[in-house]
Amino acid sequence: MTKTLTKHLEQIISQDKGLFVPYIMAGDHDKGLEGLFETIAFLEKQGVSAIEVGVPFSDPVADGPVIEAAGQRSLEKGTSLTALVKKLQEKQVNTPLVLMTYFNPVYQYGVEKLITDLKDTSVEGLIIPDLPYEHEAFVKPYLKDSDMALISLVSLTTGIERQKILVQEAEGFVYAVAINGVTGKSNDYRDDLDQHLKALTEVSPIPVLTGFGVSSLEDVTRFNRVSNGVIVGSKIVKAFHDKDQSIGNFIKEAVEISPSLCHN
Repeated sequence: MTKTLTKHLEQIISQDKGLFVPYIMAGDHDKGLEGLFETIAFLEKQGVSAIEVGVPFSDPVADGPVIEAAGQRSLEKGTSLTALVKKLQEKQVNTPLVLMTYFNPVYQYGVEKLITDLKDTSVEGLIIPDLPYEHEAFVKPYLKDSDMALISLVSLTTGIERQKILVQEAEGFVYAVAINGVTGKSNDYRDDLDQHLKALTEVSPIPVLTGFGVSSLEDVTRFNRVSNGVIVGSKIVKAFHDKDQSIGNFIKEAVEISPSLCHN
């Protein structure tokens, strides 16, 4: 069964558009979780493809300093996975949401209960960065009859044969990690990154989005050439925290960058 999230993203691609997915930290708002739908509405107005919503966690192994600090602020405001699910149950939004959380909160909440409780929300995807492919059986059986997609992450160290295995069973979209390390740009991209992304996109039957370290319009243009689009996190999280009004213009411009997938 092709998940709704995949169909939605493929529809955007069919219109010759690149995909742009912003990341936000749930609860990192002056109003805490009460400001969540306000932030989502702002992003929807800019025309984003989907929205990744982070769940704060005390040991965020994949998060860089900007997102880790946002998670800490959110935890201090009382945000939890339980509170977030209750907030998401309040109303539907027009743009698909992708929940990014670690396995510990999911396990504590109850995997089956989480999938059930999210059924009538706008959450169409789930990212669990510390859940490797070999352990997906902890979650996937509960998604068998669900329209929610479990997003696969592919790192720079993933060989081509393993890439093929990962993408053939992937749902929603493939999250291509552009750097070795945590989120946020802390070093230059690897010289062979473009070739890696192009090869991954060519073998993937579903859209490939490049994330980790994407922070400029130049980055968006570059990765639209070798994948189907981008995920931008730290830049957006920092802008919201700093109340940087220019972030709206950045997102609008990024959304309008035309893809030139694999033409080079």
